[in-house]
Amino acid sequence: VLRPSELYKTLLFVAAVRRSKTHQSAMKEIMSDTMEEQLPAQGHAKIVYNGPVAPHWDIRAISGDGALMDGFRERVHARLLLLPPHDPQFRRNRERVNRDGERERIYIEWDLGYEEDSDAS
Repeated sequence: VLRPSELYKTLLFVAAVRRSKTHQSAMKEIMSDTMEEQLPAQGHAKIVYNGPVAPHWDIRAISGDGALMDGFRERVHARLLLLPPHDPQFRRNRERVNRDGERERIYIEWDLGYEEDSDAS
């Protein structure tokens, strides 16, 4: 009988093999996923919507290395500069910002000034 953690790793491996078609690339994918889960966050950023007057966004570094957070802040500003939350492009760029945060291990907190639906992140 497999323990839940072993079952999870087995399912990850099967899914990775189906995507990549080779055992070696599947193992690399699983190892990178496992390593990312174990690494601590490098920083914490809060992204606040200021309202309809530009600049719309304030990116606050709560914690983390100053240089890392400054670089992240610049990239977020570039993605969100003229986009209010109701703009259709905002949702796509917000997902890109979230992926950037995951890749750099930065915890991101959004404050849009209103309660969000549970399915939105």
